[in-house]
Amino acid sequence: MIDKAKCKGCGMCTSVCPGSLIYQDSEKKAFIKYPKDCWGCASCIKECHFGAIALYLGADIGGMGSLMTVKSTPDTLTWDIKKRDGSKEEILINKKESNKY
Repeated sequence: MIDKAKCKGCGMCTSVCPGSLIYQDSEKKAFIKYPKDCWGCASCIKECHFGAIALYLGADIGGMGSLMTVKSTPDTLTWDIKKRDGSKEEILINKKESNKY
């Protein structure tokens, strides 16, 4: 899901999508032409520094309709999950430790 109001038109999401599914309209705002073709890799979410892209976490992966966005710093990734009931969960990942093993 892409929120065009938050999109700044930087084009990073279009360049990292392995399926080439994200396009830019005439105002450079990102959109997904065929959302059902999305692989769910989350590459675009990690590159969006404006919180404009969210991944729908379906029931098949335990998300039950939650939406996930990510904030990135040089050392951490913070996965923000907004659940259907309005509650929020935050998962903090240390980039330097995440691929240690």
